[in-house]
Amino acid sequence: MSTKVDVLLGLQWGDEGKGKIVDVLTPHYDIIARFQGGPNAGHTLEFNGIKHVLHTIPSGIFHTDKQNIVGNGVVIDPIIFKREIDALEKMGVDVTSHLFISRKAHLILPTHCVLDSANEAEKGIKKIGSTLKGIGPTYMDKTGRNGLRVGDLFLEDFETRYNNLKAKHEHLLKNFDFEYDISAQEANWFEGVKKIKELTIIDSEQYINNAMNNGEKVLAEGAQGSLLDIDFGSYPFVTSSNTVAAGACTGLGVAPNKIGEVIGIFKAYCTRVGSGPFPTELFDQTGDVLRKEGNEFGATTGRPRRCGWIDLPALKYAIMINGVTQLNMMKADVLSIFDEIKVCTHYDYEGEQLDYLPYDLDTDKLKPVYESVPGWKVDLTKLDTEESFPKELSDYISYLERHLDTPITIVSLGPDRKQTILRKPVAV
Repeated sequence: MSTKVDVLLGLQWGDEGKGKIVDVLTPHYDIIARFQGGPNAGHTLEFNGIKHVLHTIPSGIFHTDKQNIVGNGVVIDPIIFKREIDALEKMGVDVTSHLFISRKAHLILPTHCVLDSANEAEKGIKKIGSTLKGIGPTYMDKTGRNGLRVGDLFLEDFETRYNNLKAKHEHLLKNFDFEYDISAQEANWFEGVKKIKELTIIDSEQYINNAMNNGEKVLAEGAQGSLLDIDFGSYPFVTSSNTVAAGACTGLGVAPNKIGEVIGIFKAYCTRVGSGPFPTELFDQTGDVLRKEGNEFGATTGRPRRCGWIDLPALKYAIMINGVTQLNMMKADVLSIFDEIKVCTHYDYEGEQLDYLPYDLDTDKLKPVYESVPGWKVDLTKLDTEESFPKELSDYISYLERHLDTPITIVSLGPDRKQTILRKPVAV
């Protein structure tokens, strides 16, 4: 019997906790597949008292009986990829047997990273807030039909292709007042290429569809967040790929009618890294407290995250464009320090009430309107059943479900995989 692909993705500006939930849900699936983004992702998992951060490799890699696939929609930096594999192998993880790479995934060159840095430096105060990992320039070469793909590594003229693309980048860099030297990175890059060639390279779209036809269950793992989507996010302060559920179709080669459950992950509050609009951002001591209590620093960049209250219009928007069927709420434990919690229910947009994201997110025109709900003032991190939830937390969950018209099936009460409460059986 043929199965469908379930999609797990973030509903805010990234950093929602997708890696943890993928790790928790992996036992219910046979294949975990990344479908977009690159090493700008930082999916953090914590178990047995150890924190693990994955950038390109799917978050199911710690389960030895599962297959993990890096899909065609992902862009791969061989340097970072090798470093990630080496770290996992030092921990005793059998990466080679459980990680497959799509032939059609594109490669990030050292010069892509230089172009990224040069572009950001030129923009000055108008910079996007790029992670400087070369993601944007790589996707530009992909759409410009200039890119190098994993499958190209096995062609006789690969080095010629590499040198031609490198020369094109060097020509572009002459337009910038930007000094660079890629000699060290280039040597490491080719070492990373050797590591990739040791892995199993597949036609991932064929593999995944065959697996579904054979009854295997597939979980598509998104990176970044819906509000960073190149089409539907807070443009131009977005990433370079489609982070919404539709991206799983193009990023894995799965037909739209093969999408099953869409699991949307959100924090019980909001964060954002880098530049761009953020309607509920807190600039006062409350924002500082949230950042400290939630340890809100980027897993990939280490940058402090901007913090604010939960934004229901933005969440409703993300639920709509993704077709979310169930919600997972993360970091409820962080809010335990507050007597009351604020919820943005709608926006005041130049005197008009809006409950959706407008085209123009200029925060001089758009003001969040809040309701207050009681806090729970209870340490949630030791709780292991929903029945032990304080009433105020249960009320908060019910309040959100009512406003978002979508069930919250998982509540996370801490970083460890054990600190996860399944409110309803996993529907896969």
